[in-house]
Amino acid sequence: MENIGPCLHPNPGWNEIRGNETSESWELHSAKNIGKHFLLELYDCDKVKLNDEAFVRTTINTSAKIAGATLLNLMTHRFEPHGVTGLALLAESHISIHTWPELRYAAIDVFTCGHHTLPYDACKLLRQEFLAERALVKFIQREIPSQLSNVVRKPLSS
Repeated sequence: MENIGPCLHPNPGWNEIRGNETSESWELHSAKNIGKHFLLELYDCDKVKLNDEAFVRTTINTSAKIAGATLLNLMTHRFEPHGVTGLALLAESHISIHTWPELRYAAIDVFTCGHHTLPYDACKLLRQEFLAERALVKFIQREIPSQLSNVVRKPLSS
C-alpha cells in the first residue's frame, strides 16, 4: 500500500493551532452566521490513544461539553487491525473523528450552530488529548440562506 502520509493537507488556507489563541480570534459573529465549522487535522499523535475506542468516546464527549454543546447521541466503531471512527450527534450539529494510528493521524470535524458554542475550544482540547505534535485547522463560517433568515428552530424535547 502506498504511504499517503506526506500528502496530508499542506493546503493553503489551513492554519496552525497555537496555545495562545482563543475562540474569539476564530469566531466571527454576525446575524447571518448559522454555524461554525472547524476542520481539524492532527499529526504525530499518540498511536495508542488513536486506537483506543473508549478513549475516543470519552474525548469526543468531553470536547462537546467544552464547546457548550448538547450531546444527543454518541457512536464509535473500532476497525481491525487499527483505527476508530466516532460521531457525536449534537443538538447544535456534530463532532466527528476518524483515526489512522498507523499514520499517527486524525481527521476531525467540529460543527456547531448558535452563538453560545465554542467549537475552537473543542479543537484545542482534542489536540491536547491526542498529544498531537502538529495541528492544522480550517474555519468555515456557515451562513443562513436568505429564505431561513427569520425562522426560529428549537430541538424537540424527548
